[in-house]
Amino acid sequence: MFDATRQRHIVSVWFPRLPSDRALRLQPAEGPFVLSVRAQNSDRVHCLNPAAERAGLHRGMALSQARAFCPDLHSRPADPAGDMRFLQGLRRWAGRYSPLVGLDGPDGLALDIGGVDHLFGGTDALLGDIRHRLSRAGLTVRVGLAATPAAAWAMSHYGDGDSRLADLPVAALRLDPDTVTALQRLGLRSIGDVRGTARAPLARRFGQGLLDRLDQLEGLRAESIAPLADQPRFAVRLTLPEPIGLVSDVMAGTGRLLERLCRTLERHGAGALALRLTLRRVDGESRHADLRLATTMRAPERILPLFAPGVEGVDAGFGIDQLRLEATRTAPMPQRQVTTGGAPDGEDVADLLTRLGTRVGLDNIRRIVPSDSHIPEHSFALAPSGGKPPPPAPRLRPHWLFPPEPVSARGPRPPQQFRWRRMGLTSAEVTGPERICPEWWRPDRDWPHGIRDYWRIETRQGPRLWMFHTPQNPAWFVQGEFA
Repeated sequence: MFDATRQRHIVSVWFPRLPSDRALRLQPAEGPFVLSVRAQNSDRVHCLNPAAERAGLHRGMALSQARAFCPDLHSRPADPAGDMRFLQGLRRWAGRYSPLVGLDGPDGLALDIGGVDHLFGGTDALLGDIRHRLSRAGLTVRVGLAATPAAAWAMSHYGDGDSRLADLPVAALRLDPDTVTALQRLGLRSIGDVRGTARAPLARRFGQGLLDRLDQLEGLRAESIAPLADQPRFAVRLTLPEPIGLVSDVMAGTGRLLERLCRTLERHGAGALALRLTLRRVDGESRHADLRLATTMRAPERILPLFAPGVEGVDAGFGIDQLRLEATRTAPMPQRQVTTGGAPDGEDVADLLTRLGTRVGLDNIRRIVPSDSHIPEHSFALAPSGGKPPPPAPRLRPHWLFPPEPVSARGPRPPQQFRWRRMGLTSAEVTGPERICPEWWRPDRDWPHGIRDYWRIETRQGPRLWMFHTPQNPAWFVQGEFA
């Protein structure tokens, strides 16, 4: 059974109002406040502040009903992804107290403080420091301390400073609501009541899951804290013994940083898409030189010349004493074999686009990319040249596409002989049809209604055409040609 005298070294930090606290930190609001999510075809309360709770609101109620109860209610849409990023930031912050910090659900942290609490003046001083710092940051927090992660979670969610585990409600066992209700109907309302009941009847009635929760609480079933690995941060720094100001000196320092940064990128199988060079002057101010790349790169000899225009435009003041280089955007970059002819194909074009992009902006250099549309005229679009190339078009389309040109032919089947552009052609092989309808959600004055049956036709004379037939108004047209 659980021994309360064992060394207590697991801390559970629970943020019961994490989403609303984060939202109010970003944009304060007076009075009742809630965050809403879309569920069951209606907007429902996701998280609320104490003023909203005092007004009688609760989680899960319809937002329209909440507004009827509280006319002066302030509301915003919830951002679960942003809340998780914020919790990850809190996890990194909690590393000041312990090297073992893991997430405990979507709104909590678990810390193993065994062997480190004396560094903060004891366990009570450590817990007090956690509460003080988080409360000062505007976060509602509850902290629990116990010998196991399950017991610490129960203390933070349902206990107070003087609570005993045996007196906590059965919901502190982290059971589903139906199991909690069934246990309460049997008169088992606290953890002590459940622990005092024979295990065999509990297993037959509720399954092994209930016994596993009890064993986790008492430390009879292992439950560890799994710290998440931080994402690699690709940044290097060079502090100079003497200030520099010449462009050549800054470029030389940047070259040294690039070699270190690119080795780190290579170890992680990544390449840079955007870089920022920060030059700290002796007066404490910093100047930046940003570089966006047309494709992923990690070759110092290719990247360094691209920094020259940005470095030349930096005001060095009385000198620069520190350089910092960071890859602000990265992407996976697998190894590529270099041919005997030199660099892989496409690198020269990527370097040219990057050089032009530093002058006019990569967003102003456009390219034609496939677009997700079955309409031939809408199957391509203009997109900025920078960034990851789009996936290839999933449908087979002609290499040359032009406005429909009528041909002399009749009938729903592809004609054996027809004339196109003053040429007499004979069909040798036909493939199709592919029936295409206009996109009703995207009005097109050139194709307002009707259907088209497209065929790929190879002619004996050589041209490989893309033709379509319109059943609603029988006629044949050529709209494209394959290479």
